[in-house]
Amino acid sequence: MTTTLSRPDTASPEIPRPTFRQRLQVWDVKASPYLYVSPFFIVFAIVGLFPLLFTFYVSVHDWHLLKGQGEFVGLQNFRDVLGDRFFWNSMLNTFSIFLLSAIPQLAVALFLAAVLDQQLRARTFWRMSILLPYVVTPVAVALIFTNMFGEEYGLINNLLGNLGIDPILWKTETLPSHFAIATMVNWRWTGYNALILLAAMQSVPRDIYESAALDGAGPFRRFFSITLPSIRPTMIFVVITSTIGGLQIFSEPRLFDAVTAGGSQRQFQTTVLYLWEMAFQRQNFGEASAIAWLLFLIIVLVGLVNFMISKSIATADTKPRRVRSKR
Repeated sequence: MTTTLSRPDTASPEIPRPTFRQRLQVWDVKASPYLYVSPFFIVFAIVGLFPLLFTFYVSVHDWHLLKGQGEFVGLQNFRDVLGDRFFWNSMLNTFSIFLLSAIPQLAVALFLAAVLDQQLRARTFWRMSILLPYVVTPVAVALIFTNMFGEEYGLINNLLGNLGIDPILWKTETLPSHFAIATMVNWRWTGYNALILLAAMQSVPRDIYESAALDGAGPFRRFFSITLPSIRPTMIFVVITSTIGGLQIFSEPRLFDAVTAGGSQRQFQTTVLYLWEMAFQRQNFGEASAIAWLLFLIIVLVGLVNFMISKSIATADTKPRRVRSKR
């Protein structure tokens, strides 16, 4: 008779369940990063995303300022705005003022940043002084430049009269009014952009400049070969922010002529100024919201074009060049 011996139970002991404190630590590691960044997204959803979506909701309705929401009209407001010649006139004025202000503004800001990056006496004083125009309120800037560009008793026309030059109709003609408003924008924002570019230039290692100087590179060669490639990301940032601000210009043309909203013949009425007229003078919130969304799409499109151009330039600079061998 055979007997079967049973093997002892060698199963591993049961793993103890994690305590509440251990589960809390695991949850803290997984969820705390999202909690740290959540305030930004909450604020953005309240003050950014919700107004954007609600503006689109208003744009597809017949919405009056006093009567409120009307019937659903679909894309009719967009069709009415795109068929309005005043809208295209405002777009032309906006891009004209933008080109007259953005290009000289960035060029002068880059020049000022390069000068302030040198070993100057009282550097802190000069760096603070170029920021003073940005601190001044737009109303004060408008009062100063409105008196300067006055057609009858303005400072500039008086100087031109002393030189025997006929006075310029700064508020009546289209191009002079664009130039005057662009001058206001440049005076206020050039120093701000110069400080941003200066901060980027300060982060470039000085050893590179010293090595280039020992190799015989002059100041201009060091600027174009070292400084500009090193601050390219900051340049892209300044270009994009200047584009957004230039296409949303409102205060300067509105205060340049307080009587009319963009001139007697709409010669310097920008898109945001036309939006303000449509919303609060014509009391048509539906078409005003459609204008806001069209301007938003145009700004996004221009920003993407700027990004693609900057990306292509950066890619072209980083490609290795082929060296042809001499036979």
